[in-house]
Amino acid sequence: MTGKKFLGWAALIAGLYAAVSPIWVNYPADTNKGLYTMIGLGVITAALAIAALYRPGVATDSLIALMGVLFIVAPWVMSFSDTAYRPMAWTAWIVGAVSLVAGAAEFQLERSEQQHTVTNR
Repeated sequence: MTGKKFLGWAALIAGLYAAVSPIWVNYPADTNKGLYTMIGLGVITAALAIAALYRPGVATDSLIALMGVLFIVAPWVMSFSDTAYRPMAWTAWIVGAVSLVAGAAEFQLERSEQQHTVTNR
């Protein structure tokens, strides 16, 4: 498995995990913002990861990294960083870190492959 495939699979698993995590993680039931945020961001991240896996030339890597940033800031923006909802916040932070690292690393690998192709012509 190449590095890009591994990173794509890591982003896909992180996105799917985030999308299904409200099943077993406490979320703010009074507004459901945390529930919808995790499901929405998770589905979008998983879709971008699938696109990155099956269309490697498409520039989805930076979008996966952006989704990681959105996951990281989501607990504060959507108000589920309180003590009662800390498990969901930690899930968002961990998934965000994985997505951010996977997207940034994929972007760097893609960029180095393009530079390598240009210099070998």
